Amino acid sequence: MSADTATGERRTEVLLTEERDGVLIITLNRPSARNALDAALSAELVRAVALLNSRPDLHAGVLTGAGGVFCSGMDLKAFASSGLPDGLGELLRTGSADKPLIAAVEGYALAGGLELALACDLIVAARGARLGIPEAKVGLFAAGGGLLRLPQRIPSQVALEMAITGRPIDGERAFQVGLVSRATDEGEALEAAIELAASIVRCAPLSVRASRELVRAVHGRGDAEFWELQAPLVRRVFTSDDAKEGPAAFAQKRAPRWSGA
Repeated sequence: MSADTATGERRTEVLLTEERDGVLIITLNRPSARNALDAALSAELVRAVALLNSRPDLHAGVLTGAGGVFCSGMDLKAFASSGLPDGLGELLRTGSADKPLIAAVEGYALAGGLELALACDLIVAARGARLGIPEAKVGLFAAGGGLLRLPQRIPSQVALEMAITGRPIDGERAFQVGLVSRATDEGEALEAAIELAASIVRCAPLSVRASRELVRAVHGRGDAEFWELQAPLVRRVFTSDDAKEGPAAFAQKRAPRWSGA
């Protein structure tokens, strides 16, 4: 492992991180294996998410893959010899980081690769990317959250077809059914995801955190439960220093200076 303090870029054999104006860019770096998840890559990914969580100057993350491929899934040879990589299962079960994380998908996001993208808050994908859960074709099923999160994001019939045929959909179709929030031309997913992350960074951290928490919590809750869940967040956010700073900055026609308090 080495670090370049001038650029803020940290390099390992299997993963790269770069900091850019409050955004942590995480790159899966096993292009010769189509960024398949083995123990080493999984461990580095868990560490990178922990870094995003722990740094108060980092407000959003972007997850992408090197070599024109997001992630082809679990390394089946590694799985056959040692099982699910340590730490990866917990990341897939709990979902995204504590802060907004955006998947930038080029090429393939298959099996555990799509489940990793689904663990992010948002997905940006090239129109020609291929997204799918083909586990049924190799005697498995999508046990890393795909069968939970796909039906939450897209029509259940589309999710079911993907699950029981193993056939992927392209990025354009994924955009049409709501699986991805933005579809781009080939090679432009990463920059579009960084632009989206920068838009998040410009917003008040407490507001982003509360909005994200409520949107993620709404599934399965009735109106009364939702309003009860929202009440303490209203008290915290609407009485914060940032709630005063936002209108003041607007009135003074300047960029707000968020404190996160």
